[in-house]
Amino acid sequence: MANNPGSVHDKSKDLASSVSQAASDVKNKAADLGSAAMHQAKDTASQLAGQAKDAASNLAGQAREAVSTAGNRLSEAASYAGQRADDATSSVGGSMRSLAGQVRQNAPREGMMGSAAGAAAGALDRTGQYLQDQGLSGMAEDFTGMIRRNPIPALLIGVAVGFLIARATSRRS
Repeated sequence: MANNPGSVHDKSKDLASSVSQAASDVKNKAADLGSAAMHQAKDTASQLAGQAKDAASNLAGQAREAVSTAGNRLSEAASYAGQRADDATSSVGGSMRSLAGQVRQNAPREGMMGSAAGAAAGALDRTGQYLQDQGLSGMAEDFTGMIRRNPIPALLIGVAVGFLIARATSRRS
C-alpha cells in the first residue's frame, strides 16, 4: 500500500474534524455544566433566602410576643398598684372617720372647745367619706377639674410650691 498524499490529507481532515467535533462537544458539555451549576446556585440561594426570611419572621413574631407579654405584665402591675393606692386611700378615709367619731365621743360638747371639736370632727368625717367614696382616681379627676376651672390660681400655686421646694432643697446643699 502506497501512501497516497490525498489519503493522508483526507485522514488529517477527518482527524481535524473529529478533534473539532470533540472540542465542540466538550464546550457544549462545559456550557451545560456551567448552566446546571448556575441553576443549582440560584436554587440554593433562593432556599437560603427563604430560610433567612422565615427565621427573621419567626424572630419578629417572638419579639412581638415578648413585647406584648411585657406590656401586659406592666399593665397588670400598674393596675395592681392603682388598686393598692385606692385601697390605701379608702383605708385612710376610714381611719379619719373613726377619728372623727372618737373626737365627738371624747371632746366636750359645749362651749368654744365643743364647737371647735364638733367642726373638726365634721371636717374629718366629710374628708374621710370623700376619700372612701372617691379614692385616689376620683381625687385626681376632681383636681384636674379644679385646675381647668381655675387655671391662673392653679398656675400661681404651682409656681409658689416650686419656689418653696427650690428654697428648701437649696438650704440642704
